[in-house]
Amino acid sequence: MTRYGSPLPEKPSLDGLEAKWSSFWSEAEVYRFDRPGSRDAVFSIDTPPPTVSGSLHVGHVFSYTHTDIVARFQRMRGKHVFYPMGWDDNGLPTERRVQNYYGVRCDPSLPYDADFTPPTPVSERTGKDKKAPAVSISRQNFVELCERLTTEDELVFEELWRKLGLSVDWSTTYTTIGKEAQRVSQAAFLRLLAHGEVYQAEAPTMWDVSFQTAVANAEVVDKEVAGAYHRIAFQHGAEDVCIETTRPELLPACVALVAHPDDERYQPLFGQEVVSPLFGVRVPVVAHEAADPEKGSGIAMICTFGDMTDVMWWREFRLPSRTVVGRNGRLLPVDFAALPTEDAARAQGVYDQLVGKTVHTARELLVEELRRDGSLIGELRPTTRAVKFFEKGDKPLEIVSSRQWFIKTVDHREALLARGDEIAWHPPHMQSRYSDWVKGVNIDWLVSRQRFFGVPFPVWYALDEAGEPDRGEPIVPEESTLPVDPSSDCPPGYTEDQRNKPNGFMGEPDVMDTWATSSLSPQLACGWLSDPELFAQVYPMDLRPQAHDIIRTWLFTTVVRSHLEAGTTPWRHAALSGWILDPDRKKMSKSQGNVVTPGHLLDEYGADAVRYWAASGRPGTDTAFDPQQMKIGRRLAMKLLNASRFVLSLPAPGPDAATTDPLDRALLAKLAQTVEGATAALEGFDYTSALDGIERFFWFFCDNYLELVKERAYGKGDVAGAESARVTLRRALDVVTRLLAPVLPYTAEETWSWTHDATVHRAAWPTVAELGPGAGEGRPEPADVAAAAIAAVRKAKSTAKVSMRAEVARLVVRAPDAVLADVRLVSEDLMAAGKVAEVEYRAEADGELAVEVELAERPDGEA
Repeated sequence: MTRYGSPLPEKPSLDGLEAKWSSFWSEAEVYRFDRPGSRDAVFSIDTPPPTVSGSLHVGHVFSYTHTDIVARFQRMRGKHVFYPMGWDDNGLPTERRVQNYYGVRCDPSLPYDADFTPPTPVSERTGKDKKAPAVSISRQNFVELCERLTTEDELVFEELWRKLGLSVDWSTTYTTIGKEAQRVSQAAFLRLLAHGEVYQAEAPTMWDVSFQTAVANAEVVDKEVAGAYHRIAFQHGAEDVCIETTRPELLPACVALVAHPDDERYQPLFGQEVVSPLFGVRVPVVAHEAADPEKGSGIAMICTFGDMTDVMWWREFRLPSRTVVGRNGRLLPVDFAALPTEDAARAQGVYDQLVGKTVHTARELLVEELRRDGSLIGELRPTTRAVKFFEKGDKPLEIVSSRQWFIKTVDHREALLARGDEIAWHPPHMQSRYSDWVKGVNIDWLVSRQRFFGVPFPVWYALDEAGEPDRGEPIVPEESTLPVDPSSDCPPGYTEDQRNKPNGFMGEPDVMDTWATSSLSPQLACGWLSDPELFAQVYPMDLRPQAHDIIRTWLFTTVVRSHLEAGTTPWRHAALSGWILDPDRKKMSKSQGNVVTPGHLLDEYGADAVRYWAASGRPGTDTAFDPQQMKIGRRLAMKLLNASRFVLSLPAPGPDAATTDPLDRALLAKLAQTVEGATAALEGFDYTSALDGIERFFWFFCDNYLELVKERAYGKGDVAGAESARVTLRRALDVVTRLLAPVLPYTAEETWSWTHDATVHRAAWPTVAELGPGAGEGRPEPADVAAAAIAAVRKAKSTAKVSMRAEVARLVVRAPDAVLADVRLVSEDLMAAGKVAEVEYRAEADGELAVEVELAERPDGEA
């Protein structure tokens, strides 16, 4: 094991500190979680498992540093810190990375190839090979590629986290796709199924046509898309009834028209039928308060389905379903002979031109037909509208009817709101984002996905004589047999040769949504099924740190799972980080293409400097990416090295040395305030305010106090004064090093090692009591006036362009009596530091401290 302790260097340097101390921390297991005797001694963190889909960016460095500062602080406060790291390695991002990296695509119809050799990565190919068509491989081969690449990515991620100095216990890592994750996810699912909290239903769901999967409401984002209003005439007898729509391609899916019940224009039509143009289909006109009289013509189509409002109206009015858009985003065949149409042959002839076309092409063709028919009234009216997209997709979502698994959430809204009240939010206003989301939940949580690399649902279905599945009585395994994969494992009582055959069985082909497993991160990290003793000590957890944009997904869904499974909140505190913004004030994200990767920043500025920048971003506040802050952080780290070396190079104080000098007492009083402020801020997860106070004290200590007591500390005065300065310098340095350790772990460890035999990161967090008798009630004012006076001396010398060692003939100090009394207390140090021959005190009843500086004459006679 690497021995702790380092000699005092001749010339301190930041170079090499990451490698040196990261190696020591790992070998000495400094951050290993030691199980205590009681839950009260633990501080457990539900660390966000980063998505393993390529590379980390500075936004990750930003938010994970915040968590690490809290972890280090709590460890120094004497807590047994449970700080695991997970890898979110299943789901669409991983699949997309594997597809792009290897140039493959998954085809579930293909058999498994036991001798399959992964293709050469696309980035390593040359010439035409780079543009070669994607290779089709079986689902099992594809899953194996996903596992292979995520394992490689996780090693890269861990290396970066270690370099950043995250004090994670690396023996407690977990994944969201490994065998234990599958066991936990499947067990939680089966328990919900047994309690009636999960169900399967055929329902209209949002569908991504590119990824070919259903999408949950929480994963949807609105994007502004250019379009146009089309004014289209329906017929009611001899009269036109005009609607305005941005989606004319859904005209064949129209099942009703709707207007507000108070809209006098359309009251005569309610309960009547109108006829659609081109297709001649009779549809009813209905009234609903959700219809907007001010939008367009005030009357709208209800189509199956244009948006979720259509779904709501379709359900309330029990309208028929006429699905025209398929799962691939192309128009499906429709049999108009089975519809209430006035001319089925004509309707079929028009519609058949659209079958198989994309939504965009179908829209163009249909608009031309409407123009020819005369049913398109006037010119198109350009507009922009909010269109729903899957957050990871690049095509508008469609709404299609499909069979999916859902976890009940609507029934639990009030209980979930109450759970939000049980959590302490940092900053507090973030709770409103959670509450607003819960109040708006009107659809149960859709947890199934039509993908390949995910946790399988542990369900099979018996097939009848016709080979149709009995979905009403799913076959489930015993919990003790988990995990299972229905695509390769057999249900109880069946054999493999009965798979997908009449009177046999079929496995559930869908996998769980990534949030369905990520929402169990506390159970995964805390050993819910595998380590009951650990689970009892660390759950419910103390802290959930995360970005504010996934409150509606990860935070909400974790609360749902904990409420349904354990009847409690998953953690006591939620600390929300802001986004990192680029120079144009836009959020940094891979989808925007504006991310900055952190590797070169860590190499150029050092981990502590990058951490300093991160700590400067206030909780819950979006922060601009600013390398200038990293330069400031590096300067702070370097100053800690140099100041430590200076203080420790002075003669060591004797065993009986005490702080007796007024300036030294004032400094400790100032430090006591800093300790109190930083402790309170970090207890409230406000690392930025804590750093701000610590940093201000540190620069005061270096720029003012050190200079003021330097002569006395060298021994140029009485012994008691020298001992007071030396013991105060060491005591203050000892405390400020510990205060800075959570933010600057490498530099603090280095300077601490020069005089201690054990890591600073297991040292006790500073307290006011250790600063000596009276420090907490002491007065910092003498130190402040001394700093103000020496600053005036420096300014005068700088203005006169003379050396800082130039003599000062006289200082004239004007201030109220109480302030002058403080100046007198520190006058000896002030005169020594400023090379001042005489100080004149002039009392003024009002006003602030003012100092006039009279420089001594130079040898050449010039002032």
